[in-house]
Amino acid sequence: MTKQQKYLYVGVDLHKAHHTAVMVDHWNTKVGEIQFNNKPSAFPELLQEVKKHTKRGTKVVYGLEDVGGFGRALAMYLTENQWWVKEVNPKLSTARRKSHVTVQKSDSWDAECVARVLRDELERLPDAKPVDLYWAISQLVMQRKWVAKNQTALNQKIHQQLSYHYPSYKQFFSEVDGKTALAFWWKYPSPNHLQRVTEDDLAYFLRKLSNNGLSNKKAAQILTIVQQDGDTTRDYQEKRDFIVKSLVRTIRFNQMEMKRIEEETRGLMKELGFQLETMTGIDLVTAAELVAEIGDIHRFATPDKLARFAGIAPIFAGSGGKSRNYKSKQGNRVLHEIIKGIAIRQIAVTRGKKEPRNPYFYTYYEEKMAAGKTKQQAIVCIMRKLVNVIHYLMRTKAVYVMPEVPVKQAG
Repeated sequence: MTKQQKYLYVGVDLHKAHHTAVMVDHWNTKVGEIQFNNKPSAFPELLQEVKKHTKRGTKVVYGLEDVGGFGRALAMYLTENQWWVKEVNPKLSTARRKSHVTVQKSDSWDAECVARVLRDELERLPDAKPVDLYWAISQLVMQRKWVAKNQTALNQKIHQQLSYHYPSYKQFFSEVDGKTALAFWWKYPSPNHLQRVTEDDLAYFLRKLSNNGLSNKKAAQILTIVQQDGDTTRDYQEKRDFIVKSLVRTIRFNQMEMKRIEEETRGLMKELGFQLETMTGIDLVTAAELVAEIGDIHRFATPDKLARFAGIAPIFAGSGGKSRNYKSKQGNRVLHEIIKGIAIRQIAVTRGKKEPRNPYFYTYYEEKMAAGKTKQQAIVCIMRKLVNVIHYLMRTKAVYVMPEVPVKQAG
């Protein structure tokens, strides 16, 4: 009996209310199917159905696409009952579905495609280990992303409203949602509120908010700009002022919510003991995003497996005696973009002295460019090196130590 013949492959298509599971044997032949509700009391139904199609000496392996969302409860149930569960990247099952001449779309067919990917890619798929700590961090990361997205929309709205009231508002403050700026918009939502305000009054107000960072010069500048813009008062001005103050109130709430989420995240990250933030370009938020997407690092025995999971490892293609490596468009694209962002920050330079923030990676980048690589190709090379670093830091919980920059030999 071959290794593949030892397994029954169970692919599960996951949904909010119910799941569909399809079983295939080592010949990729469908042998069973079941639909069951997405609740722990219904999960034994799956095991009973799978047992009917399990021959003596055959092991069962389950493949789930979404072990952090709708499939989390099932993944927890299966792993806690000592069943082998693999995480199947949705791009792989989607590609399998589209590879057929007639493209189908149904829960049953989707589940069968997951099972077939599981059968063909078994050794390369990461084990699903839905640990509560990692899941909680991923939930906080998702919540922060939602708040940040909402904040971006709010900033766009307040830009629009301010442009009606203060045509030259962008000259007032460097950031429209900064502490001092928000306090100004709140107290003076439109120019008519500044009519009886003197330069000294405004300067006193600004100094208190900016810890003496802004002076009479800024107050005089604002008042002059307002006068030059002309009268922008219109009917129902008080209602438009209300909109500005409402936006300020919501932006402030979101800013506080972001801080609360980050504090909660910081507490959970301390439990893990990682020191990812010691590396250039990784702050608390980025470190949490990495952990949310990677989960338990021990799912990946080697950096190569982590690179494949992130879609960073190149894909080999050959035909007619010719071959080349192609950039992978598979893998976890969220993790791929996180690592790409970190890679770009490695080659950044300081604002003042224009010195590299990470001399080692900056030198490596220059070497790749000198060797004829394009900028994007060089960044991918950095990303692959970063995978090694991230894998090591997460497995050992070590502090990042920047390698020495090789000394260039005189030509």
